[in-house]
Amino acid sequence: MRPVIVSPSACQQKPLRLRNTSRVCIIGGGPAGSFAALHLLKLAQEHGLRLEVLIFEPRDHSRPGRASCKGCAGILSANMVNSLSSLGLCLPREIIQAELRTYVLHVCGQVTSIEQPNPRRQILSVYRGAGPHRHQGEPLTSFDGYLLSQACAHGAQRIPSRVRSVEWEDGPVVKTARERYPADLAVLATGVNSHVPLSPAFGYRPPKTSVMVQDEIQRPANWPDYKVAGFFGQPFGLAFGALVPKGQYLNVSLLQRDPQADTIRHFYRAQNQALERFFSTPPESLCRCTACIAVGPAQVYFGDRWVAVGDAAVSRLYKDGIYSAFLTAGTAMRAAVESGIAREDFKRAYAPFCRRLASDNFYGKLLFDLSLHSMQNPLLARACIECIRLEANLDVSRRTFSRLMWGMVTGDESYQDLFWLVLKPQTMIQLGREMLRAATQRRG
Repeated sequence: MRPVIVSPSACQQKPLRLRNTSRVCIIGGGPAGSFAALHLLKLAQEHGLRLEVLIFEPRDHSRPGRASCKGCAGILSANMVNSLSSLGLCLPREIIQAELRTYVLHVCGQVTSIEQPNPRRQILSVYRGAGPHRHQGEPLTSFDGYLLSQACAHGAQRIPSRVRSVEWEDGPVVKTARERYPADLAVLATGVNSHVPLSPAFGYRPPKTSVMVQDEIQRPANWPDYKVAGFFGQPFGLAFGALVPKGQYLNVSLLQRDPQADTIRHFYRAQNQALERFFSTPPESLCRCTACIAVGPAQVYFGDRWVAVGDAAVSRLYKDGIYSAFLTAGTAMRAAVESGIAREDFKRAYAPFCRRLASDNFYGKLLFDLSLHSMQNPLLARACIECIRLEANLDVSRRTFSRLMWGMVTGDESYQDLFWLVLKPQTMIQLGREMLRAATQRRG
């Protein structure tokens, strides 16, 4: 039976808008929820609105391990770092685990490095929670915890309870185990790794997901704290893997076509030659998990007096999810304050942005599929790596292959721009020339 999507607009004469004393309930206190609160409070102040903003978040961000973490690699793109100041935020030093400036790429036995093209664009690693489950000593400072504390400092109120359900009773009503909170606007910011509490009446249809395998290991003393190791193609079906420095640890993230229980073990075995100078034996796991990641947009992500933001709506494919949360939360809250909170308002002022992000992801899907197939071909992989090496002495603006790989591994550029960069005649000519040279050398 199809759900009946309720809507009050047909029986209300006044337009649906936020007014003084309106209550906004944000379900989820991760980056999407905290950004939604911060954007909303900033916009409300600019428009002379006094709002009651409640953030429902049961997690304790001071506890290491899964209790405070959402299974994320925890990388802040340059765009995200640069955007924090727009909300009056300055990231405390203790949150930053490393500044990432170099990616060492491993492809079919070939190795090369690419550097940050613009040193002024910082890419940082952080902990979403308080560190690995088996972390020793004082808990690490949580990025999510910092954002939530800032949202509360700017006027939001945290409700440390789990939302059991959100029902429609002449409007959204958020229900916990003991309390009920009627809302003028409900904001879904649960991501894709938590229970979705919206009742079927809202018609919410969540995004499609895939699985990212995560691990935390001790960072060897000879591993520079600014270098990320990136892996393509090996073991078979690995779309992308990365070892990211985070203070005394390394985060291991693997995007595998068909992840299995022993994906991590197969990865260490396949990359033994690349890792043996750092690890004499396979590294010990300190906090392993499999996390869902959104690989498509939600099909229904707003309606009268409710809207989804962050991964619950749409996110950048594979990369830059925290910045996607910032952008979707900001766009949705601006729509709510300046246009209204009816379905038609979100359709006009929020949906176009989400469609553009989903459209860019289409190009990202093409790029990663192309990469998965090409990086498992030794001849093609060798040609790609050689193209990157040959660009090392060129001006940054002429490093086509370096720009392409840097954009894919960091999310620092739109997928559409990168896709058309691949198809430029000079790109294809250079790649073909290096493939011919590699084939000649192999025959010789």
